[in-house]
Amino acid sequence: MSQALRSFASVDRFVAELKTPALRSGYVLAGDEVFLYERCRRGVLEALAPGEMRDFCVQDLDLGEVSMFEVLDRARTPSLMAPFQVFFVRNVKSLHGRGAKKEEFAAIDAYFRSPNPQALIIFVADHLRIPTDLRRMDLQDKDRFERIRETLGEWCGVVELARVDEADAMRWVAETAEARGVKFEQDAARELVDSLSGDMMLIASEVEKLLLYVEARGRVTPGDVETMVLAAKQRSLYELTDAISAKDRPRALLLLNGLLNASDGGEDAAIGHMYMLARTFRQMLVILEKNVRDSRAIWQALWQGFRMPPFAAEDLIRQARRYKSRRELTRAIRLVAKADLELRSGPVDKRLVLERLVIALASEPKVEAVSLQYAMEM
Repeated sequence: MSQALRSFASVDRFVAELKTPALRSGYVLAGDEVFLYERCRRGVLEALAPGEMRDFCVQDLDLGEVSMFEVLDRARTPSLMAPFQVFFVRNVKSLHGRGAKKEEFAAIDAYFRSPNPQALIIFVADHLRIPTDLRRMDLQDKDRFERIRETLGEWCGVVELARVDEADAMRWVAETAEARGVKFEQDAARELVDSLSGDMMLIASEVEKLLLYVEARGRVTPGDVETMVLAAKQRSLYELTDAISAKDRPRALLLLNGLLNASDGGEDAAIGHMYMLARTFRQMLVILEKNVRDSRAIWQALWQGFRMPPFAAEDLIRQARRYKSRRELTRAIRLVAKADLELRSGPVDKRLVLERLVIALASEPKVEAVSLQYAMEM
């Protein structure tokens, strides 16, 4: 980039630090901006986990499945297969949930007083939403952020994964294209960013498509954005969530198959589809909680950077209203999160992970079915 982008500053400092003696033994990646998280993860892998050793030195752990004590034990234990180990620890919110967790924080304190110099622990606090302007942070997120700073921040560097400013997103698009020898017209960059509500993960994916599309003439125009971005890909996603919310498993699997076959990256696009599913279910949860009934109210309920394209508003409201409770949607979000962790753990067949997820999402919860039968017998 010709000049550092303000929205990327915290991440760029972190990535630069990875290659210096200033590298700390622990960091917290705070925020749910997936594009910046992937930028951090890629920087860590390139700096500390050589390709041929990656399977032996990188571990993805979830505090919902392993205890903090086990994480620290693994970090203390030198690997026989790799000279350096990296631990990505998710579900950090469990450390600040019910109960004081005094023993866990005492163990964390003891570890970081004498950390293993051949290990790096990265806490992923993606339960936070950090807006571009920190002064506009939600009070609940602000409270959570302060608790992270007061606890984990005492031992770890804190990297803010805040929403990317729209002006920075436009500059990133233009400069990314320029580095590939393509002129991305300013109006085209603005339309791309606006049409995807500033969602950097989607923007980055669509930029790659557009650069391939215009490779011969070397210029991206607003017409190219309209042709390539607002077409079948997004509409197919909402068709998939429509089938899932209607509990139509055969149609959902057919639509998933179509999405995967149409993806430029084939099975490697699975993580991108997983991200879009997670985002859509989170949007539906907000719509349900705020009782949104028409598209005019949706723009007040969903904040900038978290909105869907205008054509999908009515569809998403209808889909959200098929869920009768917050519990049903949080179950869906948990299923997506679990599948996402499985994907990042390097499964043999990514397509199979997605197919199992879609079947689970489009099925009635077994526990609820048992409870209903019990109630009827009573």
